[in-house]
Amino acid sequence: MDLQKQQRPIVESLTQASQEGVHLGVFDGISMVFVSHTPGGPLVRNNSATLVESSPCYCTSVGKAALAFQPAPVVQRIIDMGLVAYTRNTITDPDKLREELRIIRERGYALNNGEFEPHTRCIGAPIRNASGKVIAAISVTGTSKRLHDSRVKNIAPLVVQHADALSIQLGYRIRGVAT
Repeated sequence: MDLQKQQRPIVESLTQASQEGVHLGVFDGISMVFVSHTPGGPLVRNNSATLVESSPCYCTSVGKAALAFQPAPVVQRIIDMGLVAYTRNTITDPDKLREELRIIRERGYALNNGEFEPHTRCIGAPIRNASGKVIAAISVTGTSKRLHDSRVKNIAPLVVQHADALSIQLGYRIRGVAT
């Protein structure tokens, strides 16, 4: 998989730039399968690890970043499977989830405000393949204490830039960007 080959320098660069943990997940049609992770926080190291675990796509930033760009029948399938509350912040109302996905498409990145794990905040952006299809997403993850609103505003563009860089490496052509 080209993504697996291309991701390491991007994941490590984003870890250093954000000083937070980074996750890279692939959308399998139902959930996000994490293929890479770096630890974050005060002791940031450049050592991404390959891992295989999954999480729901409706309550994580990588999941919502990928889900927001899927066809309506895919979104409906996820809703029909049930929107289980993992925390009190998990979006479980289908209409609220659809609205959240609309906002993500407009702004270009997703937020997770303690929706999957309490006290955890994440910023995720979609990764596209050569045909433009969103196949994965990358996120910065930290505690809600460290990723306060002003840091989110500063880090979100970094997440989008790194997602775009990985998309370009996978053959995607971003309008207005020479490759």
